[in-house]
Amino acid sequence: MKLVLASTSKARKRLLARLGLPFLAIAPDYDESCNAHLPPYARALANACGKAEAGARLHPNAWVIGADQVGVCAGIVLEKPGNMQKAAAMLRAMRGKLTCFYTACVLRAPDGCTRKTVVETTLRVRQDLTDKEILHYLARERPLDSAGSFYIEGLGIALMDFVASKDPTALEGLPLIALARWLQPLRSQTSNTSGQGESSPGSAVSLATHA
Repeated sequence: MKLVLASTSKARKRLLARLGLPFLAIAPDYDESCNAHLPPYARALANACGKAEAGARLHPNAWVIGADQVGVCAGIVLEKPGNMQKAAAMLRAMRGKLTCFYTACVLRAPDGCTRKTVVETTLRVRQDLTDKEILHYLARERPLDSAGSFYIEGLGIALMDFVASKDPTALEGLPLIALARWLQPLRSQTSNTSGQGESSPGSAVSLATHA
């Protein structure tokens, strides 16, 4: 069996590679807008399930990972800014306020059984963050494809008062604590057969069919 990540996100591919499993990354044919009416927690989970199912339609005999993240600040869902002006406005609006990110992950087995989790991360952007600092940060990392307009794994950490989560990788896009536990049988099998167990993002290999 092969492992499929139903996402082409660089961050998610980098995170999954840390688990030492070869995998295939694909762009899922799934329209997230159908869940835009749902509350943030439910929206993230529905999108992750939808992506996993979309990936399974293309690779019915694979283990498929679907993931999604929804952030909300002061009751407003944080979309990907797309340009520098919107990104700056988003960070200014987040200053001194609690922001919650819901990161959902779904693992769909070849028999259709799924495992699901949603990890909540709470953070607060510094109240004293200046407009100059915001513009300097955006010019350096250009996080225009990131909801919230920051990369927590980069300089974005310097924008924060605090970040609280039961899984530090969740905010980056993929909760590895749960996923590593789910994939442990596959990791063990791959390590035994390869001797190294190193991952090769974008490639697929045969994996044991353990749950």
